[in-house]
Amino acid sequence: MSTERTYLTTYAQKLRKTMTPQEIRLWTQFLRRLPIRVRRQHPIGPYIVDFYIAEQKTVIELDGSQHYEDAVRGSDAERDAFLREKGIAVLRYSNYEINRQFSSVCEDIMKHLGLEQCVTSP
Repeated sequence: MSTERTYLTTYAQKLRKTMTPQEIRLWTQFLRRLPIRVRRQHPIGPYIVDFYIAEQKTVIELDGSQHYEDAVRGSDAERDAFLREKGIAVLRYSNYEINRQFSSVCEDIMKHLGLEQCVTSP
């Protein structure tokens, strides 16, 4: 395993232990209950994505306020382009949406994944 890959794997493990409140909520109240496997803080290429559903080739990213700064916006665009080139769809939601419109976020994810019944209990 390359040094970069080892670093990403170790860093992803750390991120799983220090998830944001919004990541914890989406994971515990929704994603872990889905009938398909969802990976948390998963390395893909040179990036670590918040949530990855390999079966559906879908990434779910939660964006805090720093994601609206110009420099981070550019990095997010590069990441999204890299993932799209790999055939991976990227769903982005703000922390505000998780905090204020949780059911709508869950419904949108379900719709994108083609799953019929919602499994949330917000």
